[in-house]
Amino acid sequence: MNDDNHLLPDDEAELHAYVDGRLDAERHAAVRARLAGDEGAAARVRAWSQQRHALRTLHPEMLQEPVPAHLLQAAMQLDRRSSRFARWQRWGGMAAAVLLAFGLGWGGHARWDAVTGVRGNGPVAFVHQATAAYAVYLPEVRHPVEVEATQQQHLVQWLSKRLNRQLKVPNLAAAGYELVGGRLLPGDNSRARAQFMFQNAAGERVTLYIGAVDAAGAKGMDETAFRFTDERSIASFYWVDQGFGYALSGKLPRQTLLVLAEAVYKQL
Repeated sequence: MNDDNHLLPDDEAELHAYVDGRLDAERHAAVRARLAGDEGAAARVRAWSQQRHALRTLHPEMLQEPVPAHLLQAAMQLDRRSSRFARWQRWGGMAAAVLLAFGLGWGGHARWDAVTGVRGNGPVAFVHQATAAYAVYLPEVRHPVEVEATQQQHLVQWLSKRLNRQLKVPNLAAAGYELVGGRLLPGDNSRARAQFMFQNAAGERVTLYIGAVDAAGAKGMDETAFRFTDERSIASFYWVDQGFGYALSGKLPRQTLLVLAEAVYKQL
């Protein structure tokens, strides 16, 4: 039986589907029986379930807010194509946008693109996803990362395998930031994303978001040229290098974040 930190990709995908309620009755029963005899896998499933619940309760007050007009219009367009508007009305507001952003699995990306208006896998969509990922995991106290910095070697090997590219974790100690750990996230077209989180002594966090970016989407953007964006007080510097996108995000002044981005870029 696989241990908690060495799940095979197929095993991990099935456990994610179990947590998300996407297995048929037969497979659900089989996984449940397996978890009864595999404490490592059971512990990971419990952690994922807690994260799922945290996402649903991240901003409960927003569930009481009316759906913004432009999101309602987008949802109506989705309804005409997929008859899923009733589900969107039940979720309501921006809380639904957060849930759709991550889909609590791999199934919600087409709807998220339609709701946000950010389509494709170009740099603009990429940095938007990076900002959303930062916003979701920034407030986490018990589970800010999936694999902690104490298992850095395993973390890098695992994420490198899933992204099909040898990854490096930059050392930001000179700037006062230490690695907290990292996690695997879903991207467009069922492609994986990696997120590394760093934190300083004051508790300020920045995240480095990494993943493949379509060549067509990056057309017109100079390779390795920094771009800056600021969404809802979350600043990000992002760039593309050899088909891969990188986005460093944090609630920091632009110049401070730029210094960190330059340090990251020099080490990757």
